[in-house]
Amino acid sequence: MKVILLGELRGKGGEGDIVEVAQGYAENYLFPNKIAQPATPGNIKQLEERRHNIEKREAERVANAEATKAALDGKSVTVDAKIGEEGQLFGSVTPAQIADAIKDQLGVEVDRKRVGRGNNLKTSGKHAVEVNLYREITAVVNVLVGVTEEAVEEEAEVVETEAEAETEAAEETVAE
Repeated sequence: MKVILLGELRGKGGEGDIVEVAQGYAENYLFPNKIAQPATPGNIKQLEERRHNIEKREAERVANAEATKAALDGKSVTVDAKIGEEGQLFGSVTPAQIADAIKDQLGVEVDRKRVGRGNNLKTSGKHAVEVNLYREITAVVNVLVGVTEEAVEEEAEVVETEAEAETEAAEETVAE
């Protein structure tokens, strides 16, 4: 069944596109949620009259996405999480947490559904996460999970202290 999309539909197209979908999908989901309308001759004629406005909105969306990409691409955000032994997290860092960190630290609002689809981070360290801004426009943000400069310095001090304690214990054992 051919339908005219009234908004962006991931994987199918954008506003004003005429696409082929299953009849049940159109009747049970797209039409009730006002995402699409049937591609009748009358609706296609109306679409042609609205085409200029649709193209103007599309250009605006692309420009906004490019500006957001420039603000995000290559930047780093830090997400605090409880870390167990060997760098494994207790739980995981979700896209919602990453979106909140981007908003708090970079001042850019990003929809959580567009952050690294399906990738929950389960280890500490630096991770490159894709943010899908609009259609083919994506930005890559570096997410530092549970790693801060202060934490690295504290960890180095703890390792030195443990090494000194082991050395003293070994010296005491040899002396006895």
